[in-house]
Amino acid sequence: MKTPLYGSLMLDVQGTWLTAEDRRILRQPQVAGLILFARNIEDPRQVRELCAAIRAVRPDLLLAVDQEGGRVQRLRQGFVRLPAMRALADNDNAEYLAEQCGWLMATEVLAVGLDLSFAPVLDLDHQRSAVVGSRSFEGNPELASKLAGAFIRGMAAAGMAATGKHFPGHGWAEADSHVAIPVDERSLEQIRASDLLPFQRLSQQLAAVMPAHVIYPQVDSQPAGFSRRWLQDILRGELGFTGVIFSDDLSMAGAHVVGDAASRIEAALAAGCDMGLVCNDRGAAELALSALQRLRVQPPKGLARMRGQGFVTTEYRQQPRWLTAVAALRAAQLID
Repeated sequence: MKTPLYGSLMLDVQGTWLTAEDRRILRQPQVAGLILFARNIEDPRQVRELCAAIRAVRPDLLLAVDQEGGRVQRLRQGFVRLPAMRALADNDNAEYLAEQCGWLMATEVLAVGLDLSFAPVLDLDHQRSAVVGSRSFEGNPELASKLAGAFIRGMAAAGMAATGKHFPGHGWAEADSHVAIPVDERSLEQIRASDLLPFQRLSQQLAAVMPAHVIYPQVDSQPAGFSRRWLQDILRGELGFTGVIFSDDLSMAGAHVVGDAASRIEAALAAGCDMGLVCNDRGAAELALSALQRLRVQPPKGLARMRGQGFVTTEYRQQPRWLTAVAALRAAQLID
């Protein structure tokens, strides 16, 4: 008897409101999540209305965004412009500031009706990767782990589950996986001694992990997100990680080594991903959805833990913690 394949699809929509076609595809049971991009966002009120419209179609969908701080910040107008995480390490009270950033980010994202931001970045800044760069907390794995751990504590206090990315580390490979297929030629021992450490240190605090579209040829010929060696043997087996595994966007060039969108999502789920992201290409999303329907995938376990917890009032800017956090970041000259 064939072993059932578990998994689901996260996709996107084109505009700031739902079309009839969006509603049709969101009703498909294999679709379990939706991610917003800058083109979907005007201001907090509009995002709340869009999220409410999505919930009216599918109350159970996971709603996500990339709101890291720095240059990767989709929610801008009417939101705090958080610093790049690399700026935190230069402060004497860096851990405290990281926790405040995590709380502020999560509070604002939850307040507009979204469940999660794919954060924090656990990649190390080796000063080699332009796509990582200032998104990283640090180049030192111990300090990066401490700052990311503080950021996660802030997220948890606001009611948001944390997603560590990009496992097992994108900071050494120089190519940008959005437009190329990066290669990290180091041995597993070298990676274990540096880039893997934040994932190891924080494996019990992370509710989810997102693997990198990077090939580590001394470990496996496939990118990490398509590799049972990385996801099953190392992440699940060695690190004892029991949470959700999200693929990185399967439309990125770093994923094309596997084939078309149908092949990519099947390979990602077979390797151990619980949810495959297919973004910025509705044709590819439809192809991936058709593949999941043909394969009769079963719903993955554990997605409910990624839902936003508790209720964040839209008046959150009046809360003492908000005022304290903003004052601390302003005093450190990290925000305006």
